[in-house]
Amino acid sequence: MAARRGPAARTAPAAVTATPSAQAPAPAGTTTARRGARADARRNYDRLLAAATEAFREHGTEASLDGIAQRANVGNATLYRHFPTREALIEAVVRERFEQLAANEPDPASTDPAEALGIWLREFVAYTQSFQVLPGSVLASLREPTGPLQNSCSIIQAAATRLLTEAQRTGAVRSDVNAIDLLIQATGIAWATDRGPADPNRVERLLTLLMDGLRQR
Repeated sequence: MAARRGPAARTAPAAVTATPSAQAPAPAGTTTARRGARADARRNYDRLLAAATEAFREHGTEASLDGIAQRANVGNATLYRHFPTREALIEAVVRERFEQLAANEPDPASTDPAEALGIWLREFVAYTQSFQVLPGSVLASLREPTGPLQNSCSIIQAAATRLLTEAQRTGAVRSDVNAIDLLIQATGIAWATDRGPADPNRVERLLTLLMDGLRQR
């Protein structure tokens, strides 16, 4: 006797892959919410940079990170989300100003190239003096290319190179000096005058001596 056949096995329906047009529409307001989140993140980032700049000027680059977060009116988690380490925060603050210095360098074509270089060096020294400990950090990054201020120092080195090269091209400045020499001397002036006897005119005198020594004889 032939075996009785059981009921035919049921085949599971094939999974249906929804095409983009078949997917459910995103809830209303999702894109706007994301844009709002990005705007909030940018505002927090800017607040933290501004707060860190003030704190570094008042207390040096070792200023309390908790204090910076409080000053920016954000939580510690927000600070560390944007800047995982102290070095990352210092780098962001310094890079922003160094980018401004690079963008605002005098035009050697409309100014005496040596004078343009001197104007720019004065701004550079004034800025590096504005944060305690910063001159030492800049010197360390110039010495060690992988230091925490590597990107910032690359920006400022490129600006110094452009101004110095133009001054050398016109014969206004001696040719046996490079941008690193120049930045080390300028940063040394900022570092030494911060630690020496107070004299409001010392930086200007030392920069004048530096520029006199740079001029072609």
